[in-house]
Amino acid sequence: MKTLFSQIFLFLCCAVLVSGCFSSRSNIEEPSARNLPRVEKEFRGVWVATVSNIDWPSKPGLTTEQQQQEALAILDTVAALHMNAVIFQVRPQTDAIYKSDLEPWSYYLTGKQGLPPDPYYDPLEFWITEAHKRGLELHAWFNPYRAHVSRRVEITDSSIVRQKPELAKEINDGMYWLDPAKKEVQDHSFNVVMDVVKRYDVDGIHFDDYFYPYSDGIFPDDDSWEEYQKKSGTLSREDWRRMNVNTFIERVYKGIKNEKPYVKFGISPFGIWRPTYPQSIEGYDQYNKLYADAKLWLNKGWIDYWTPQLYWHINQIPQSFPVLLGWWLKENSLHRHLWPGMIIRRSHDEKTADEIVNQIMIERGFVPEAPGHIHFSMKAFMRDSNAVDSSLIAGPYRQQAIVPPSPWLDNVPPEMPAATVERVRDTLTVQWRQKNPGDVFRTIVYYQFDEKWLYSIFNKQDSVYSIPFTRTVYEQPRSRRGEIQEPRAKTERLNALAVSAVDRMGNESKKIFLNIPEAIPDSLFH
Repeated sequence: MKTLFSQIFLFLCCAVLVSGCFSSRSNIEEPSARNLPRVEKEFRGVWVATVSNIDWPSKPGLTTEQQQQEALAILDTVAALHMNAVIFQVRPQTDAIYKSDLEPWSYYLTGKQGLPPDPYYDPLEFWITEAHKRGLELHAWFNPYRAHVSRRVEITDSSIVRQKPELAKEINDGMYWLDPAKKEVQDHSFNVVMDVVKRYDVDGIHFDDYFYPYSDGIFPDDDSWEEYQKKSGTLSREDWRRMNVNTFIERVYKGIKNEKPYVKFGISPFGIWRPTYPQSIEGYDQYNKLYADAKLWLNKGWIDYWTPQLYWHINQIPQSFPVLLGWWLKENSLHRHLWPGMIIRRSHDEKTADEIVNQIMIERGFVPEAPGHIHFSMKAFMRDSNAVDSSLIAGPYRQQAIVPPSPWLDNVPPEMPAATVERVRDTLTVQWRQKNPGDVFRTIVYYQFDEKWLYSIFNKQDSVYSIPFTRTVYEQPRSRRGEIQEPRAKTERLNALAVSAVDRMGNESKKIFLNIPEAIPDSLFH
């Protein structure tokens, strides 16, 4: 019995020794600025289109469970590829991929416009919750004017085409478009956007390139034009149409900022403003055909990020990716985010992968402080895209990245977290606690092996990370006279640890640097 009590006493003493001597809570002096660890900051987004079931769900009428499983597969893929944002289409054609009292449930969701999911759930709420669990931003993507896509989809009594036919004009073969000149249209689309801003925890609102419809500049708005002229309007018809869109864009931007200043507003216009801007550029004239004065919106700062759809190759001279990117950069006088749209073509081979990687590296060179881009679209990463996926994760996406901050919206970093580190044999366990959890979106753990800083990014629900004190890396020695030599093993030692917090705007806190405790002697475990 005496021996048993002696063993218990010895065990308790060891436990006190372990917890008191081998756990580090104090921060150490920060390294010099030259050696300070840094995390990559880059917006890596992808469009998830619901119109015509391009990306999700795979077809109308899937069960709730099937829809959710497809959504989770998409989000898991986005996170695995080290992307950090999803641009999710919530209004494909004056309908809703969420619970709305303003517009009907989407046909693309349930197979019948106006019919809710069964068993019931709110898809947008589901996507937001699951995206945030994975450290992904979720931007709600709207088409502000498209009323109905084609005759293949039934127009029900819940559609605005039936309810307010004076607002929706038929433009071709079963397609209907809201008249941007009508105040009721502007009010309705504005209210739809603001309803989502108010009720959902979205990180951004996004518009694509459809304003007036793609055509030869013809639109059936004679009634609206005549009404404008009766009120002594002095603009030309083309300028009047552009004014209608300009007024709406400015109103949406200001409305979002009045409600939730941190919610970003982004637009992805057609990649060419006008032919010959710059001189070598040829192509569609959105200024005179879509009546979208996209350059004006950028110049005025009515957006937080700008995503011109630069869906052309680097060496495609009349629509060259770098030439157009450089022109938009010069127009970005207010220094908003410039994150171009890129397209992954049907061929997902090494040539396509090489083009995408090169475009990313060009964009990084043009916008080194806050680079970013958005891919169209998600299905390219879900179907036979091993060449593209592997090229990204082995190349520009090798490291995780946080979304760059938007200092004109918020430049206040969160508080530095509290953190501890404990060591058992060759394993160190870092734990952290956020002083204000509601202000933190992600946590970064930095670790230095020899002279090289590395890092891992964690999500809101994470609070612990284990890391070895030593690691083995393999170096390829220089070959002599063409001889093939075996990789040489090298053991690296952990020299430093640090932890920081990142808020949803991409602002990073100060780093807490942690002492690395001595190893617990093996004798304590016998």
